[in-house]
Amino acid sequence: MVNLYFQPDAQLTAPDRMVLDVLQRESLQYSGRSLNVTSSAIDQPAAKLTRLDSLSPEGMDTQDHAEQTINCLKRLNDPSSDIFEPTIFVSYDYRDIKNRFLRKYILEPYVRLGRSVVRVDTDVVMFTHLILYMCTSIPSALYLFLCNFSWWHGVLHFIMQIYYMGSYTLMMHQHIHMRGILKPKFVVIDRLFPYITDPLMGHTWNSYYFHHVKHHHVEGNGPEDLSSTVRYQRDDVWNFLHYVGRFYFLIWLDLPRYFLAKKKYGLACKAGSSEMVNYFALYILFRLDPRPTICVFLLPLAIMRLGLMIGNWGQHAFVDDVSPTSDFRSSITLIDVASNRYCFNDGYHTSHHLNPLRHWRDHPVAFLSQHKQYSDEQALVFYNIDYLMITFNLLWKNYMHLAHCLVPIGKQQSNMSIEERAAMLKRKTKRFTEAEIAKKWGKQYARSS
Repeated sequence: MVNLYFQPDAQLTAPDRMVLDVLQRESLQYSGRSLNVTSSAIDQPAAKLTRLDSLSPEGMDTQDHAEQTINCLKRLNDPSSDIFEPTIFVSYDYRDIKNRFLRKYILEPYVRLGRSVVRVDTDVVMFTHLILYMCTSIPSALYLFLCNFSWWHGVLHFIMQIYYMGSYTLMMHQHIHMRGILKPKFVVIDRLFPYITDPLMGHTWNSYYFHHVKHHHVEGNGPEDLSSTVRYQRDDVWNFLHYVGRFYFLIWLDLPRYFLAKKKYGLACKAGSSEMVNYFALYILFRLDPRPTICVFLLPLAIMRLGLMIGNWGQHAFVDDVSPTSDFRSSITLIDVASNRYCFNDGYHTSHHLNPLRHWRDHPVAFLSQHKQYSDEQALVFYNIDYLMITFNLLWKNYMHLAHCLVPIGKQQSNMSIEERAAMLKRKTKRFTEAEIAKKWGKQYARSS
């Protein structure tokens, strides 16, 4: 693609490539340059789909192209469409598997089985992952506890869980927002499996639901959000360490206290008791045999909590000083990143905050459908960089690299130089003072000095 500093990833998902192409055409139009887009700039979204890249750019204006792309993405998600494509694996797209025998006798029957189990027809991949964890994580953990523990097995088990954590956490992200991922007839399995798999992946029982759904999405990175970034200088290492440390060591206390302060006594009791029971179970297991407890539960817990806070810092590092309460201006969108391929479109964070109940496959469609509003609101869109690397680059104050990863949307951003983009990003990481918090959110949110 032209006008992008980095070459898009070869493993880019088809929806991401289509979104990038629309944004690229729009940016070139604003900057007054020719829409010289080659046929390789956009991927074929499905085997039966008329290729968008076969259409002459000169014969279609930017708005028409965007509308056709939106229509195409909707058809990919629509089970009644002739180009409907379920997600089966995170690493491979269904259309890329060409072997006829494999498709006809293995994949097609498997897809029919998966669609009969999962709540949304596109989500066969979640059935795949449940099978994967049942066949690997659970037997491995049981063997370490009940049969013959060895440190090499324990370390390999831990490494395997690290590999699984991202996809699992974002599958559970869908689960906690939709209150399940399986059809109603499997409600018992849907309700119970997290109590087995959550601790194996570094989550304590129900903590993700209580913190993320009942707290974070209520406060929206505002001053009373326990994971809020607004009181921190987001490119300062010491501020970051304070942010991580508080969550790491005090969230078990802070979250119930928050619910008590809001007079949500039932949630306070549930959040506190779930955390304490989980810690007590870990203590008992550690007393019985510390070695497998460390490898199976404690190390994943330590890594998961660190990863969650590094990721959240990147998701909410850039907060607009003029309209910090706007979801468009307090969160970001990532395209062409591992989070979208392996973690169920987690890069579309702004879209998620705009509608927390939006299905993960609908994020690219929603983004393009609202991209004029994204543009008008001066939202930030990045590519070729994930949340973790955004955090690390901020702590290194590497704003030029971040500016090169910015996909300009709208006329203002498109006409900025790289230096101007870097300066804009730096302004958005500034810590809010209590006086600014009182002015932007209300006096009741400011802390007394």
